[in-house]
Amino acid sequence: MAPLFAAWVRRMPAPAAGSPEQSFLCGWDLGSLLAGSVHSCPPSRPPPIQPPPSPYLWPHIGARFVKRSSLDPTPAQWLAETSWVLEMADVLLGPSQEENGTKNHTIRVGTRKSQLARIQTDSVVQMLQDHHPHLCFEIVAMSTTGDKILDTALSKIGEKSLFTKELENALERNEVDLVVHSLKDLPTSLPLGFTIGAVCKRENPHDAVVFHPKHCGETLSSLPGKSVVGTSSLRRAAQLKRKFPQLEFRDIRGNLNTRLKKLDEKEDFSAIILAAAGLKRMGWDSRMGQILSPADCLYAVGQGALAVEVRAKDHEILELVSVLHDRETVLCCIAERAFMKRLEGGCSVPVAVSTTVKDLQLYLTGAVYSLDGAESLQQTMQATVDFPLEDTDGPNDDTQHVGITARTVPGRAQQAAEKLGVDLAELLLSQGAGLILAVARQLNETGEPVGLPRGGNGRAASPPPCPHQP
Repeated sequence: MAPLFAAWVRRMPAPAAGSPEQSFLCGWDLGSLLAGSVHSCPPSRPPPIQPPPSPYLWPHIGARFVKRSSLDPTPAQWLAETSWVLEMADVLLGPSQEENGTKNHTIRVGTRKSQLARIQTDSVVQMLQDHHPHLCFEIVAMSTTGDKILDTALSKIGEKSLFTKELENALERNEVDLVVHSLKDLPTSLPLGFTIGAVCKRENPHDAVVFHPKHCGETLSSLPGKSVVGTSSLRRAAQLKRKFPQLEFRDIRGNLNTRLKKLDEKEDFSAIILAAAGLKRMGWDSRMGQILSPADCLYAVGQGALAVEVRAKDHEILELVSVLHDRETVLCCIAERAFMKRLEGGCSVPVAVSTTVKDLQLYLTGAVYSLDGAESLQQTMQATVDFPLEDTDGPNDDTQHVGITARTVPGRAQQAAEKLGVDLAELLLSQGAGLILAVARQLNETGEPVGLPRGGNGRAASPPPCPHQP
């Protein structure tokens, strides 16, 4: 009883001299109260006080406790009295300062306008609502550069942060409190002042093939020669050209609905390649005619994972969203993003990965390709990520690893994952990956292959920066 009531007393603002609140507090020996020696319990619970409460009820409540301080309460009376005290605390004091921070505040969530983006954002908001049922959430949808330019291949637009820039501008202007992204859309170096505050549990990260109705039941290997397959990804095209040289690959733009409509209503494509995660979230599992294994096609960095971007100094929102972190997904994506960042990769060059966690080991496979798939380098490395949370981890640990702030994941495990990505990239660079990517980038941007002099260890000398990295 006493500790509970003492906690209530600590919640109150300092009372003014001569105020009713001070009169109430003066009726107590607070030293005895905090020591747990004061007992008070009425023989029966009084009727609840109806709001709005008068401030002059304070002396009445204090006198009531003093009057009954000599009673020897039974456990049932203790429980009744405790419940009554807490009810009075809520009626007279209202929510605590901690609750006031968010209880009456609507959390604004930014997202793209596409149907898939809204579905993904709704799922994140529902998870947040489950963890924070007292909060209200408002979804703010907007169009991004990538949504507006539909007649040009993504790799040729040459704009940074195609699907995130407008959302980040709104976040910077405090028009939204957090933004939900597909993690693969976020560059490995975020603008100053932003961080990824949560990485949700990953959906299937692999690519899927959706076939034209007349090719239902086929696979890529069984399609007739010269069949046209649509994809907007250089990564997919480079790998599949290498694996299925009998097929032709052409660019296809638009959101999922638009691309499926182009496939079904025209004869331009025999199949298109899409992320399995997006199809599943849209409820279109039945359209997936073939799931591509890593042996056929490694996936994109961060594919299948949802990210929540926030202002790096907004500790309240950081703490709020951190409950969504999935440890295994966080570690896999840190390794993948570190790998791509060291290679200076992006959507303008074919870089692909595959990660798994098995027996407390994180395995990362990474590869780079020429645009036509003729040249490639691929390696796999592993690292131990079995580390416990330490005293240095937690709410005050805002260290970023390739843009991710993961307060609930052991810091040493994050460091190991990031080092794994960097080490694998260094290995591929030592084998000539820099030259492959520099030629691919130049060819994609200009359409003209150029010879680039090799630097030390087979690296290209000063390759041009990726347009999707700040």
